[in-house]
Amino acid sequence: MRDVKKLMAVFLLGVFFIGPAFSKPLPLDYFALRANVRNVIISPDGKHLALLRINSKKGNPIVEVYDTDDMSKKPFRVNADPMEFARLYWVTNETIFFVATQKVRDKIDGWNQGIYDGRVGKINIKTKVVKRISGKTSGVESTLPSKPNKILTFHFKGWNIGGTEQLIVGRPTPTYYEVDLKKGTRRLVMQATLTHNQIQFDGSGRAYAASGLDEHNDEYVVYARLDNSRKWEEIYRQHQDSFEKFSVIGFDDEKPHMFFVIANNGRDTAGFWEFDAKQKKFKELIYQREDVDVLGALRHSNRFKYADRFSAIYYKGGIDKRVYLDGEEQAIYRQLKGLIPAANEADDLYIVSRSREGGSMVVYHSNPRDPGSYYLLHKGKFSKIGGRSPLIKSKDLAEVKYIKYKSRDGKTIPAYITIPHGEPPFPLVVMPHGGPYVDETVRYDEWGQMLANNGYLVLQPQYRGSQGYGQEFYKSAFINGGQGGYKMQDDKDDGALYLVKKGLADRDKLAMYGWSYGGYAALVAAARTPQIYQCAIAGAAVTDNNLQINYYRHANWMRGSVRIEQITTWDESISPIKEVAKVNVPLLVIHGDVDQRVPYEHAKRYFKALKQHNVPYKELTLKGSDHFSSSMYFDHKKKLYQSIIDFLKDDCNLAAR
Repeated sequence: MRDVKKLMAVFLLGVFFIGPAFSKPLPLDYFALRANVRNVIISPDGKHLALLRINSKKGNPIVEVYDTDDMSKKPFRVNADPMEFARLYWVTNETIFFVATQKVRDKIDGWNQGIYDGRVGKINIKTKVVKRISGKTSGVESTLPSKPNKILTFHFKGWNIGGTEQLIVGRPTPTYYEVDLKKGTRRLVMQATLTHNQIQFDGSGRAYAASGLDEHNDEYVVYARLDNSRKWEEIYRQHQDSFEKFSVIGFDDEKPHMFFVIANNGRDTAGFWEFDAKQKKFKELIYQREDVDVLGALRHSNRFKYADRFSAIYYKGGIDKRVYLDGEEQAIYRQLKGLIPAANEADDLYIVSRSREGGSMVVYHSNPRDPGSYYLLHKGKFSKIGGRSPLIKSKDLAEVKYIKYKSRDGKTIPAYITIPHGEPPFPLVVMPHGGPYVDETVRYDEWGQMLANNGYLVLQPQYRGSQGYGQEFYKSAFINGGQGGYKMQDDKDDGALYLVKKGLADRDKLAMYGWSYGGYAALVAAARTPQIYQCAIAGAAVTDNNLQINYYRHANWMRGSVRIEQITTWDESISPIKEVAKVNVPLLVIHGDVDQRVPYEHAKRYFKALKQHNVPYKELTLKGSDHFSSSMYFDHKKKLYQSIIDFLKDDCNLAAR
């Protein structure tokens, strides 16, 4: 009878891939290791290659610089100790600009104010001299390819050190500096304000667009600098309560007044439009879909020649898909894909760095069965440089599939499943993404693959409120009242039951694990009735809705549509701390003690409430770990992964075999 059930499961699954027989899991150390190789870049003249490498479990990134004509030669190496290299940029043929992180305090300095700050410097590969440049930074806005020895940086206190994320209206405003590497000085270029925020610069460092809030009229306003004027001119406005997208992502490099925007323009899904900044009106709709939003555009791979040109539009339909605007770039990518073993449609393939003349380039490739690999094309030779996780082999990783299912109210929910090797039914871990209002595309997912490698089927539901699927799908999470713990939770549970019905998941072996909003969802799941899960694991979870919304209010973070979605979500959704007495399954709560986005106070309050109600639970505090995965070192990740696997096996009775 058991064999018949297995055959029926395979028959019902149809397109689902069932892997080979389950083998011994990889050591958790393999998943806990930080990236062995990352940030691989080639010099403007194509003669040198630089990268960041970590050579040991507890080591920090070092810079290695190679001769591209002979990669076997011993590289020049630099360590940033006591700081840590975060990001590298070639500026001239001989100069590398770097951003490094430095611990500046032991505790967070308020919400969104972490314990690290950014420092910058330069490396001269000819003289082997490393110099630190005065001032702080949060990241690089532009490498200014038309300005040798100069680079445009931005800084704001305590936000995504080493990153390049721009801020939305209402969040802290960045300050922009032009750094002169030859002189070792920096010049203030612009201070963003509430009125003129999200400033965008062209390849030469000219500010051409900005957006901000007109507080008198509660309207979101977009501005432009036209015909090289230094005066901002209003080109578009909408009420801050509108959920329509209007995001300037660039301009036509042959007609600079013609902006490219991602906008709804009265439609459910966002498309890629031309917008005439002089006439202040929409022009041609270049590309739009009825099912999903256009998410962005890919810049031309040669930033030296085409700093402001786009080569493709991308959207997601299970995977990120591209519509090419440049036939030459499309042909290059098609050829590159043919050079990479096991490349397929689900790949993440980018030319991440290219020489000025264009013949030498660094290519990055990733897919569910490749954690990330770097390749060098130089003088007609295509060779692998290294990978993020060289100890993890493709055969050990699981297949990822994109599916859709119906929630109980009839809404179609997209999702990703990571299917372990072996035969179904499998124990299932539902792993909702954080946010919650973000878009997620699953390629190589370390958590999902770690769980699948240990025999667990993983479901990553794109529950209502997830972005990328149009306005109606997004707004359905909060527009008629906050659905956190209600319909948003149903979407997750119904996905688990769908996989049970299909024969993929074992009905008696269901669990939920999530981080941030996903952790919040796990706490809600632990207290739900009727209960479908055997246990829940909550990481970095919002436990007290009022506490979190007060952080937002104190930081003046909620403006525009963000104000509506966040206030509605947290004011009207279930607050886990009020549901503590209802927890009815084994529960593991994990939190970093220097979490700046969901401060550790959430965990402390929840632990206290659990004890007051005599609810059994387990806890793990990650000392020195922030909210973001980039803040986790080897020891953090090893403890995290070991605690999850042990808890699933010992406390939840979800052993994979």
